Amino acid sequence: MTHRIIPDRIEAGTFAIAAAVTGGNVELEQALPEHNEALISKLRATGVTVEPCEGGLRVARCGALRTTSVQALPYPGLATDLQAPVAVLLTQAQGVSTLHERVYENRMLYIGELRKFGAEIVSAGSAAIISGPTPLIGATVRALDVRAGAALIIAGLAADGETTINDIYHLDRGYEALADKLTTLGAMIERV
Repeated sequence: MTHRIIPDRIEAGTFAIAAAVTGGNVELEQALPEHNEALISKLRATGVTVEPCEGGLRVARCGALRTTSVQALPYPGLATDLQAPVAVLLTQAQGVSTLHERVYENRMLYIGELRKFGAEIVSAGSAAIISGPTPLIGATVRALDVRAGAALIIAGLAADGETTINDIYHLDRGYEALADKLTTLGAMIERV
C-alpha cells in the first residue's frame, strides 16, 4: 500500500497571501485548490487572480486590492492559521475591512506588532477593523507564535525599509526553509 502526504494548505495559503500583498505572480506547486476554497474566494474578492494550473495554483495581483469581510472558521472555512496573514493583506486594500476570529480566543495578539509597521487596525475582542491602504514601514517586531510570525514576514516584505523579526524560532516549527523559499522568489531575507 502506498500513501502520499497531502500538501500543507497553510503553507500554500501563506505564500498565496504573500504574493497578493507584494504584487507578485507565483505558481504554487502541488497546492490543492479544494483545500483552500475559502481563502481562494477571499483572495478573489479582494481582486487577486487565483487560477488552477498544471500541478498547483497560480496567484497574481495586478491592481489595487478591494476590501472584504473575513471570518476564520473551522475547515472547510478560512483557516484560523491564515487570519493573521490575511490581516496584512487587508492593510493594503482600499477602504475598511473587517476580520473575525471564530475559532480561538486571544488569536489577535499580533495586531500590536502590525501597528509597529504603521498598520491602521482597531481590535475589539475577536474582531478587527482594518483601514487601508496603509504604507507599511520597516520595524523591529516579535513573532508571538508561528502564524503571527508569518504575518510579520509578509508585512516586512511589503514594508519600506528594513524589518527585524525577533523570536523566529516559532516560524521554524511551522514552515520548512521559509526564508530560503522566499529568497528564491526574490525576497531579501537574512537570518542572523
